[in-house]
Amino acid sequence: MSRIGRQPITVPSGVQVDVDGAEVRVKGPKGELSHRVPATISVELVDGQLTVARPDDQKESRSLHGLTRTLIANMVEGVTTGYRKTLEISGVGYRAARAGNRLTLQVGFSHPVEIWPPDGVSFEVESPTRFHVLGIDKQLVGEIAARVRKIRPPEPYLGKGIRYSDERIRRKAGKAGKVGAKK
Repeated sequence: MSRIGRQPITVPSGVQVDVDGAEVRVKGPKGELSHRVPATISVELVDGQLTVARPDDQKESRSLHGLTRTLIANMVEGVTTGYRKTLEISGVGYRAARAGNRLTLQVGFSHPVEIWPPDGVSFEVESPTRFHVLGIDKQLVGEIAARVRKIRPPEPYLGKGIRYSDERIRRKAGKAGKVGAKK
């Protein structure tokens, strides 16, 4: 069996889980999420713990077993604590600001770039060069953070651009010039 898939998911107090056939709905203090479980996987709620089981050892069932358990565990964590991706901007004159619920970036283009968050995602600006993408859906928070980073990815020579706070940019040496050339 899958080492991840056989671990039970503990449901904390204040979180309500409804298993209705192939639909799993998780409702907590931060919001509500739902996920459609594949037909071969079964989910049961027993004594405040969710267990994910598979019917056989077919390759497809094995691969979906751990995935389904992880997705449901991420939903439970999302509605209780939420998810956060922190991004940093580096570059002269590069900055971020929040106007209403949208994020406005000035990252070296002739115009400011405005990003409207989808439902369930919000932006928080800590400083002009550091901001957060917040939400309860882990996949959606990561996707929006990646889209924001893609606007001006960090370049390896000067390190300018938008990067994750824990990301390390491998810097390259610049042009060496002419070595040993006659003047």
